[in-house]
Amino acid sequence: MKINNPATGEVVKTVKEDSRKSVKGKFELVKKGQKKWKDVPVTEKIKSIHRFNELLEKNRESLAKILTREVGKPIRQSNNEIKGAQGRINFFIENSEKWLSDEWMKKDNGMNEKIAYEPLGVIANISAWNYPYLVGVNVIVPALIAGNGVLYKPSEFSTLTGLEIGKLLYQAGIPKNAFQVVVGDKNAGEALLDLPLDGYFFTGSNKTGQYIYERVAKKMVPCQMELGGKDPLYVPDDSKDIKSIAANAADGAFYNNGQSCCAVERIYVHQKVYDDFLKAFVEEVKNFKAGNPESEETYIGAITRKQHVDFLQKQVNDAMKKGAKLLTGGKKKPGKGNFFEPTVLANVNHKMSVMKDETFGPVIGIQKVKNDEEAVKMMEDTYYGLTTAVYCDSHERAEKILKQIDSGTVYWNCCDRLSPYLPWSGRKHSGIGVTLSYLGIRAFVKPKAYHLKGKLG
Repeated sequence: MKINNPATGEVVKTVKEDSRKSVKGKFELVKKGQKKWKDVPVTEKIKSIHRFNELLEKNRESLAKILTREVGKPIRQSNNEIKGAQGRINFFIENSEKWLSDEWMKKDNGMNEKIAYEPLGVIANISAWNYPYLVGVNVIVPALIAGNGVLYKPSEFSTLTGLEIGKLLYQAGIPKNAFQVVVGDKNAGEALLDLPLDGYFFTGSNKTGQYIYERVAKKMVPCQMELGGKDPLYVPDDSKDIKSIAANAADGAFYNNGQSCCAVERIYVHQKVYDDFLKAFVEEVKNFKAGNPESEETYIGAITRKQHVDFLQKQVNDAMKKGAKLLTGGKKKPGKGNFFEPTVLANVNHKMSVMKDETFGPVIGIQKVKNDEEAVKMMEDTYYGLTTAVYCDSHERAEKILKQIDSGTVYWNCCDRLSPYLPWSGRKHSGIGVTLSYLGIRAFVKPKAYHLKGKLG
């Protein structure tokens, strides 16, 4: 399998793919090893994860270069991603023992009741390329700490990063018979779906997520889907610092080339501040430096998947054909690599693909609304339910709006962010299940109820 640099088109490296036979062999290895791994004390598992975190810091610069060269992410953002992953790992280090410990629910008159948390067994983590460290550690780290064996298949577009994660975990003390990297494209994924695993954890597109969910349904094991979104942002008329809001919204829309599940994908602005917002937003976007992802000054890098460039062009063309006004960008940059200009469209509506279908790139539509009621109606006009943001001066007004939105995460005066202390979950076509927070620790265990009659020893 050839790993291509999306910024140059050059082959970075060629790696050997797993066959169905080798995937099954890795499963058998981990299935046997998990029986021993689950009995290792949680404190010892956490020590290994702590060493893994230290190795991420020690090797961060070289890891960031690998990530940038295979996905096209600007180098500064690659460094930021690894730092962010370290923060999440620290959360799991500090909180896992508490949330995995037995819970005594009742001790009374000789009848004692407790809940114990046991690992699921051997799970598959079919991961994503846009944030391979962040979405990877959301699953890999709590799953291992809880005593599971893990078959980790990084996306074929971030394979080298996935292999580096495996190397560092082994160096940190995670046994090879507790964790294995599966290398390949959808064929390797199919091989995982055919195995008798104890859980499936996927991050990626809605289409692929639905396919996996249906394929493994008969197994009746946990199947968690972290899928995409069409995340809206609304600017009401009581927003005074429009320039600052526009800068925040632009960053939320275009960070990581717009290739984020929780990126701002559509913007609604009250008619009273619409023109001022448009002007400030376009000025901000025009200042974004696009180009070589390995330059520290670059903010907009390359689109990871070559075929997606055509999709972005089709969305722009569809919008303009239906009456949208192009304010900046609008086409693929000439020359080598998968570069698409940061694009802003005004006068948009919900008859256009750019306001309905997930974009996952540096293209944004901005729509005028006359009041909060119309904004809520537009924001709710979607099959997705990942995040929603409102920027305004009144907390009371923001809360009133956000309570009407069916999203797993909502923001007031911020956007495009996650916290390890809060659950990350999607609604509707944005997925099912939870990562992060204590709920994301317990996503990798199954409860066992103990009814204990008699005197405890």
